[in-house]
Amino acid sequence: MRALILNCTLNRTPVLSHTEGVISIAQSIFDSVGASCDLIRPVDYEIPAGLGIDMSQTPEWDRDDWPQIQERIDRCDILLLCTSVWLGEKTSVCNRVLERMYGYTHLVNDKGQYRDYGRVGATLITGNEDGIKHCAMNILFSLSHIGYTIPPQADAGWVGEAGPGPSYLDPDSGGPENDFTNRNTVFLTWNCLHLARMLKDKGGYPAHGNVPAEWDAGCHKEQGSPEHRA
Repeated sequence: MRALILNCTLNRTPVLSHTEGVISIAQSIFDSVGASCDLIRPVDYEIPAGLGIDMSQTPEWDRDDWPQIQERIDRCDILLLCTSVWLGEKTSVCNRVLERMYGYTHLVNDKGQYRDYGRVGATLITGNEDGIKHCAMNILFSLSHIGYTIPPQADAGWVGEAGPGPSYLDPDSGGPENDFTNRNTVFLTWNCLHLARMLKDKGGYPAHGNVPAEWDAGCHKEQGSPEHRA
């Protein structure tokens, strides 16, 4: 079982990321069951704007690190897309990640389905203002839209008091001791593991009624058999 965590903080390594405080809870559970778990910060990479597979092949950009991140996404069973909250929204880095992932959605897997079928997605969010549920709605919808399966209790996070104040890992924030955050993060991680195991054991989703090439060949919704040809 492979998990990949993308921490879409605005802080480059090695600057402290409070979001990684919550991420560490999930990491410890992945480690406890022997699941491979990688953590990267997309902000450490050069990720151009655009929807191309490799933007360095366009006249606008000389370098594009996204393909190497996408390769790691392609190897994972579970993707946690994590972010901090700014102005009530997910970070610009998180938005860029989702845009670049969306640029690959015209590709298919070895069954002919859209390529992200069979992967599980969830999100962890931190901030010192409200916005967890708003960000989670957008992130989880986006992941579902491109083919990810979303388990129950797929979002968790922590926010402090509105306005200036301590962040999650700051002294006396109360973040690491928050029972609600800890419970939801534990539930999220186990539900990701349960769902990913079920999908992996079943070989993902059956290629019945969800293959783009079959639709293009005439297998439309009114036909009962996916092998129908117009």
